[in-house]
Amino acid sequence: MIRYAAALLLSLSLFSGAHAADRALLIGIGTYASLPEKMFLEGPKNDVPLIEKLLKEKHGYSADSIRVLLDKDATRAAILASIDEWLVAGTQPGDRVYIYFSGHGLQVKDLNGDEEDGLDEALSTYDIAAGDGDWTNVILDDEIEALLARLKDRVVSIVIDACHSGTISRSLSTKVGDAMESARFLPRPHARPVDAVKTRGLRIDVAVVDKPDIAKQNGVEAWSAASSYQVAWDDTRLPPEERHGVFTLSYVNGHETAAADGNGNGIVSNSELLEYVKKQSQTYCAAQSACQSLDPQLEVNYALLGASAVNQIAETPVDSQQQSQSADYGKVEEVKVENTQQTAYVAASPVDAVGDILGKPQTGEVKVALSSDHLKTGDVFRITVTSTTGGHLILYDVDKDGKATQIFPNEAARKITPLTANSPLTIPDDYYGFDFEAEGPSENVLVAIVVADDVDLTKVAPNGYGLTKQLDARTTIAEIAGTLKQTWTRDTENRSVNWSLGLLKYTVY
Repeated sequence: MIRYAAALLLSLSLFSGAHAADRALLIGIGTYASLPEKMFLEGPKNDVPLIEKLLKEKHGYSADSIRVLLDKDATRAAILASIDEWLVAGTQPGDRVYIYFSGHGLQVKDLNGDEEDGLDEALSTYDIAAGDGDWTNVILDDEIEALLARLKDRVVSIVIDACHSGTISRSLSTKVGDAMESARFLPRPHARPVDAVKTRGLRIDVAVVDKPDIAKQNGVEAWSAASSYQVAWDDTRLPPEERHGVFTLSYVNGHETAAADGNGNGIVSNSELLEYVKKQSQTYCAAQSACQSLDPQLEVNYALLGASAVNQIAETPVDSQQQSQSADYGKVEEVKVENTQQTAYVAASPVDAVGDILGKPQTGEVKVALSSDHLKTGDVFRITVTSTTGGHLILYDVDKDGKATQIFPNEAARKITPLTANSPLTIPDDYYGFDFEAEGPSENVLVAIVVADDVDLTKVAPNGYGLTKQLDARTTIAEIAGTLKQTWTRDTENRSVNWSLGLLKYTVY
């Protein structure tokens, strides 16, 4: 999935210069020409300057490469004109394009029959209006899909802080908006009362709902504030004049290594940023009675999950013990993502890259242990995994050369059964008929993932990979991470997949 170029050791705090034709279009709409003031949002006017600052300081965008459309300047005609002239005509293959939207999301009747639920997702505009039966003057997801097709071969990031609505078992009328102050959705006008209605959170279809493969193939990086059936919010913990979108504030703050660098190697990866944004969003939601759940989403080529979320590698103190364990600790490589225009920065050490790719912090729920704390070449050893929650276990050994061995599941096990909570699993046990022997010198990491939900992982971790097949560690872990970061849709409400992580670094002398 990813082709590694020759290692490029970057100086700390050095970021690549902006491309000559990079373009960013930032749209924030909190006030509306034809909507009642009770439907206005406080956050967008503060969100856009925050994103603009982020692009300049962390992504290397120059001031003259950023166009801003706020409130009255963000009409449907103005947005479409900027897309045509500023983004499409103003860039060439290989250039970066960044699109940000803060405001209301909504749904309208699907007129071309490409939506299973009969509704198109859409973005509000300043001149949105309630027609006889539906909203008019909106930007449809079909139009955004066409935009992304015209931006083929660019490096595109699309960030949406909006939604449609959550699971609503009452009338989809303006009264719903009154009851859900600071929710970033517009109910359909003139809607009749219903017993139970589910609509999708704004996650642009071309990238993140119905056609995720397009994002992976074309290198589109798509962030959205909420999962399907969820509501995005203005942060009501802040005074009205200081409010931001919950998603936008955590997305920007998460670019700081002190906030989101879970493994402390100086890189905030896309995966780590996603986990940080989810945690902050869920913390907000837990304290709000109207917020049932909130799971921001990222759809991206899986090879980019472990890549730095910024074009700047921040200076981070390196623990002397960790430094001594790996000569590559804290160093990065510049890589080219195969079949895309993407160039990214990743941890030079495959062992340290595991944490960047998975992104998920270790909470102590999954513990990995070796039968010996001091291994020399030829020593016999066993691995024990214990989890506080039951689930399906995936266990890998990753070495310093970037090779991964799938220890579990494997074909040698008598049967593959879910891991029982608080019941240690030892590999190999007496049934296997063989032992593991340490081979070194080497620096390795054991990666134990316990998945509580019944996720189909047979394509990314088939039994036949176990024990003998040598795998590319970055690609293998990225495929698993990407699969586990998809939305779980088999409950009443969509949510994140329930999984836990345990890592154990060890050295063979």
